[in-house]
Amino acid sequence: MAILWFCIIAATLLSYAVLDGFVLGAGVTYLPAAKTNDERGRVLRAVGWGANELWLLLAAATIYFAFPKLYESLVNGFRGLLIAGLILLTIRRVSLLLQRTGTPRFQSLADILFGVSSILLSLLLGLLIGNVVRGVPLDASAKFYEPVWDGLKLSPRPGIIDWFTVLTSFLALVTFTAHGSYYVALKTDEDLGRRARGFALLLWPVQFFLTFSTLVVAYFIRPEIMANYDHHPIGLVIPAVGVASLGIMVWAVPNNKEKVALVASTLYLIFLLGGTAYSLYPVLLPARDHQFDLTVHNGGAAVHHLSATVLWVLFATVIALAYFIFVQRTSGGKIRTEESR
Repeated sequence: MAILWFCIIAATLLSYAVLDGFVLGAGVTYLPAAKTNDERGRVLRAVGWGANELWLLLAAATIYFAFPKLYESLVNGFRGLLIAGLILLTIRRVSLLLQRTGTPRFQSLADILFGVSSILLSLLLGLLIGNVVRGVPLDASAKFYEPVWDGLKLSPRPGIIDWFTVLTSFLALVTFTAHGSYYVALKTDEDLGRRARGFALLLWPVQFFLTFSTLVVAYFIRPEIMANYDHHPIGLVIPAVGVASLGIMVWAVPNNKEKVALVASTLYLIFLLGGTAYSLYPVLLPARDHQFDLTVHNGGAAVHHLSATVLWVLFATVIALAYFIFVQRTSGGKIRTEESR
């Protein structure tokens, strides 16, 4: 049962990364790629209202019910980052609402808020992932505290922001930006689509470099992440597909294969993050002192609580999927000039 819930949480977080990655990336490319009000309106039309935060809510609720110790540790240890994330999500939602008021004096402000909040959210997500991979200073009570900043120097007691988490933050920013650029290129045409493709192509070498740099550095700071791959070599297929998808992207973009590039980017996200989950299992939150690791065995709720939560999770998943399908149907196809704001 614990393995099932680990997979459910991983799946909901992957769903958020892939689906909200469109919006985050579109927000980052919004100002540099969309030069006119018409083009910005087309990007917003492509993004739609969205409700990808539902996947975050579903993941948070699942962690709360299935792994209460993990939930308590994350909320206590990353309180400041989680609050910052909620504020940024709210700002992004407000910016989308302001865009649809049609009031010119609000649109310039909304443009800036949408772009800046998308950049900061991308960096924040990378920061959180980097901290989980690196490990946090958990104690016997499954709690931890670390300063937000203690310099970029090599240290056995780094803060939340250090040289490794900065690396993962920029990888997340570049990955989401490329992901959103493929989406904008697929959903638009003419100059806007061409600029989005060019933007993605410029980002590819950076994404390639950051991907391999992060993988190498992660191995050196936490070599045990290879244990599951050593015991079950079939798992090497996961990072292999993720790396192969990078090659597909760089082939697809110059050949105007936006849909292929977007599928490859989706696979990259799924298999890179999925490979991270695979390498960590059964650990949910690594501790710097491994005796305090939070795992699916010592961090889970009672079995009867887990069983009772299955129906709730299935219901919430159906709602989230139904809403996503509705949004995609209402914004299907290319976004033309006459459909913009």
